[in-house]
Amino acid sequence: MKFSLCIGAYPGKDVVYHLEKVKEHGFHGLEYYAWWQLEDLRKIAGEQERIGVGLSATCTKFISLVDEAQREAYLEGIRETIEACKILGVRSVISQTGNELDCVPRDVQRQTMVETLKRCAPLFEEADIVLEIEPLNGLVNHKGHFLQRSDESVGVIDQVGSPNVKLVFDVYHQQITEGNVIRNATGYRDRINHYHIADNPGRNQPGTGELNYVNILRAIKETGFSGFVGLECGFTIDTDEAIRQFKNDIVSQVL
Repeated sequence: MKFSLCIGAYPGKDVVYHLEKVKEHGFHGLEYYAWWQLEDLRKIAGEQERIGVGLSATCTKFISLVDEAQREAYLEGIRETIEACKILGVRSVISQTGNELDCVPRDVQRQTMVETLKRCAPLFEEADIVLEIEPLNGLVNHKGHFLQRSDESVGVIDQVGSPNVKLVFDVYHQQITEGNVIRNATGYRDRINHYHIADNPGRNQPGTGELNYVNILRAIKETGFSGFVGLECGFTIDTDEAIRQFKNDIVSQVL
């Protein structure tokens, strides 16, 4: 199990500062979502080599997966993202799904998503990169987002049938949407490429809410998972102190 920080953990600081903090805290990667906002990808690649850690995940140049009219634009964004990932050494690409369309049957939208992902799969297989679909909660943060439940998300992934199209399981979102966090986070382990963590309510650092992250992370570790767990959260105290507390109070009991 490896831990990553997410861009924004240190507000106002750039990607290089975040990478240096990743190294300082003994973490293994940085999630930087809007790769297209980086002015010089090759310069960042050089900084990664110098520091000794790099970007572990980024996002698609997002366009709806459930709207067939936007399929070609989505695929073009995928091609551009893959080329950026090759320069940066990124092995995971996160995609949201877009909001549910009015007046289009849900099963039609789901099948549109499956067909688009089937078109994406060979591109990711060839590049040896994983495309991760992310369900988001519609109650608090993302009203109307098409995929919200982990079981439906896994159903989509199974229909696509590619080892390079998987799920990012966000514990915060799934706690709000469906609960049963340990059961789902471990039961769908073979379809999950990496995890996001934050506490609920508030979406702040683990240890500030109702989720027992010692038990959750221990259960995930016991499945044999060796990938990334990303701290996609806000911080109620100084970021460095919050990370030290997370390592001392939670990680030390898990690893």
